[in-house]
Amino acid sequence: MKRMAQTMEIGISTFLEATASPVAGKSKNHAERLREAVEEIVLADQVGLDVYGIGEHHRPDYAGSAPAVILAAAAAQTKNIRLTSSVTVLSSDDPVRVYQQFATLDGLSNGRAEIMAGRGSFTESFPLFGYSLEDYEQLFDEKLELLLAIRNSEKVNWRGGHRPAITNTGIYPRSVQEPLPVWIATGGNTQSTIRAGLMGLPVAYAIIGGMPESFAPLVELYKKAAAQAGHDVSKLQIATHSHGFVADTKGAAGDLLFDPYQAQMTKIGRERGWNSAFTRQNFDAACDPRGALYVGDPEYVAEKILLLHRNLGVTRFFHHVDVSAIPHREVLRSIELLGTKVAPIVRRELAKQNG
Repeated sequence: MKRMAQTMEIGISTFLEATASPVAGKSKNHAERLREAVEEIVLADQVGLDVYGIGEHHRPDYAGSAPAVILAAAAAQTKNIRLTSSVTVLSSDDPVRVYQQFATLDGLSNGRAEIMAGRGSFTESFPLFGYSLEDYEQLFDEKLELLLAIRNSEKVNWRGGHRPAITNTGIYPRSVQEPLPVWIATGGNTQSTIRAGLMGLPVAYAIIGGMPESFAPLVELYKKAAAQAGHDVSKLQIATHSHGFVADTKGAAGDLLFDPYQAQMTKIGRERGWNSAFTRQNFDAACDPRGALYVGDPEYVAEKILLLHRNLGVTRFFHHVDVSAIPHREVLRSIELLGTKVAPIVRRELAKQNG
């Protein structure tokens, strides 16, 4: 799909959180959360958003262990929206099955599927599927190589160290899109950035803290690596993923998001040994124009996305709107505002720049 230099896709990303409400203390049922995801995708398509992505996790507080299955459930009910993982933990998966699943999704959606491949910031999938974290780097390198070989050729010849060899074997079904889009997803790893550039693959950065503008050197490194490898820099695709929430007023957006977001950050912080607590002051600072949280009324969030575009030249913005404990009707309202209010402002302003 061809993209002009000043266009920008806007969409939703989720990990299908099923975390407990900080008020009620009750976790959401996984089956209910899965059905809500399909409802969100259908709405996102109806309000004109460009993409919806589901991240793979294998924990009790997330419901999205099989993104391709959930996306396929929505494929038949949607017409235009692109459907992607965000991310597929490729290191602990089988690239043959990953390709087959997303090629199937591509067929069901008539060419709207994508794969976003990453190592995964959570590592529970490694022991679950019998892999050692000692092989963390090698697993990803090897499996990415195989995935790209499969998408680029119907018959595959491949040999590696962590999976049986494949000898002149066809992999089916084939995708509608040729080649099936594969993105590299990273939290800001330099090696991943360089790899994506050298391969000419689109890159997606998870920006969940600090200032998004601090990723500018990584973006330049990505472009430099791509240019050195002979790729057309003007055709590179760069996405970012950040948490946020859109409501009719900035105050309402912050009030809806803060308690469940604080609870989630506190839980993750305990798991990862962070020493400092996440406070309302931290939250409000992250909601400022240069912060990493995209929280506010439609005009405010649109301005932050336009600033992101100016600073990083991104071609796609993923808005992570759900931390589960927010009432689902409010999540749907946020998606509706993103599609009917925020995205039109961003597109209109970028169209003026093109004109």
